[in-house]
Amino acid sequence: MPDVLTLGEVMACLRADGQVKLGGTARMSVAGAEANVAIGLTRLGHDVAFVGAVGPDQFGELVRRTLRAEGVGVHALRTDPAPTGIVVFEQRVAGVTRVDYHRQGSAGGRLSVADVENAFAALPAPPRILHITGVTPALGEGPALAVRAAVRLAKAAGARVCLDVNHRGRLWPEDRARRVLTELSAEADLVVASEDELALASAGDDEPGRVRSLLAGAATEVVVKRGAAGATAFTADGALSRPARPVTAVDTIGAGDAFVAGYLSGLLDGLPPAERLARAVTTGAFAVAGHGDWEGLPTRAELPMLDLPDGTAVR
Repeated sequence: MPDVLTLGEVMACLRADGQVKLGGTARMSVAGAEANVAIGLTRLGHDVAFVGAVGPDQFGELVRRTLRAEGVGVHALRTDPAPTGIVVFEQRVAGVTRVDYHRQGSAGGRLSVADVENAFAALPAPPRILHITGVTPALGEGPALAVRAAVRLAKAAGARVCLDVNHRGRLWPEDRARRVLTELSAEADLVVASEDELALASAGDDEPGRVRSLLAGAATEVVVKRGAAGATAFTADGALSRPARPVTAVDTIGAGDAFVAGYLSGLLDGLPPAERLARAVTTGAFAVAGHGDWEGLPTRAELPMLDLPDGTAVR
């Protein structure tokens, strides 16, 4: 039985060492919000299965090999006739990364209800948590229906649903995003959003009102990510805040996914909200302090490393 089941698009990732238009070299990896969370959770010792599709190409093999190497279950990662999507990162100036997606007509956008139904049918038991994001339904009608099917099956099986709003404005118009994200948040047990994303996934005129509207529905927890200011977790018992861990920022891409992985790990371990937040800001700090979407994510044994003084040699 997997602790977590997640679904979405995983792409091949090229990280250019300079401006793409000038040529040069690039490092190759994989990227995708749900995959980042999956890897973060497996590094923390949890069992995760991934539902998705890649192309019949070497980029698809890279995705499959990487997820498998990180311990993510890939039995429901289907090979589709369409090519694997590609995302290109270039650091244009210090602290500013330009992202160029090549995903039109790609395999990840052909995720279907059948993929989800087959994945659930193949599980020996339901997952404890279904993790979804706002990225996948933005990819098209097929992925949006797949997410809805996953929520329906998870709820019927008694699994908890975690929604990371993760709004990508370039993928869909705001009115459609608001409608879909509000519908999904109404069924989620845990809603995670940045301060600006919260308005897209709930009713209310301000943050307290939006949080109350979510907690009045299916959600038992609402977590608001505040970037460098940390995060706040809201439950029926009140609100708890935690500042971000102070680290030297190297690459902020993937930090939100790392945060979610840490929070879900604490939830799976039965930790109280304050300790879940502590783990989440710690995993987020690891992501910020290293290069790549997921490469710097910690193992469970590495979590205390941020408490060591500068200059410490771990032998």
